[in-house]
Amino acid sequence: MSLKIGRTLNIARNGEAGRKGETIMRRVLIAACLLAVVGLPVQAQTVTRYPPLTPEAMSPEQKSMYDSIMAGPRHSIEGPFNAWLRSPVLGDRLQRVGEYLRFNTTIPHDLNEFAILITAVEWNSGFEWYAHYPLAIKAGLEPAVAADLQEGRRPANMTADETLVYDFATQLHRQHQVTDAVFAAAVKRFGEQGVTDLIAVLGYYGLVSMTLNVAEVTPPKNEQGLAPPPK
Repeated sequence: MSLKIGRTLNIARNGEAGRKGETIMRRVLIAACLLAVVGLPVQAQTVTRYPPLTPEAMSPEQKSMYDSIMAGPRHSIEGPFNAWLRSPVLGDRLQRVGEYLRFNTTIPHDLNEFAILITAVEWNSGFEWYAHYPLAIKAGLEPAVAADLQEGRRPANMTADETLVYDFATQLHRQHQVTDAVFAAAVKRFGEQGVTDLIAVLGYYGLVSMTLNVAEVTPPKNEQGLAPPPK
């Protein structure tokens, strides 16, 4: 009798592990397909506030911001940029900060994308997760680490660098400060410039997430994201 129960439990456990593995694999395949098509997530966003602006309807200042973005590495005004066009001088300065933090930061790319995903979770920003999950996987983040993060758990099996970024980011987001030990470890690993860049990417993508949440920018229907923040 005990042997039969043990076998039943093992089958159940194996089935649960298999389902989790299949879920992670589906996420990776979706991310790979999106990246294979255009090199970036297909951001067919849904917007319920801030109606999209066409170039023809833009003011000269808005068109200048639009042209700057389209001439840069993003080639899209989806995400927060449609909302930021309403204050184009500010928006243009913000998008230039974002361009540095995404494409030119001193933080290694995989860790930078990990920090962005952590911020998306902290702000319940579904679109931010949707947009950056494929980029994080492409940069080398393990899907199982991302899955734990998405489900609100401290990820298991993080590398030493990922653990440091996770601790730094979650302390700063939740306690609005980092401990001396975490700060010292971050400076030792990334240098003072790197720590400054890490602070900035957490702050910038916090602002991005705030904008996306207020503008109610959401992923396309049936796409993987996060639960929206409560109203």
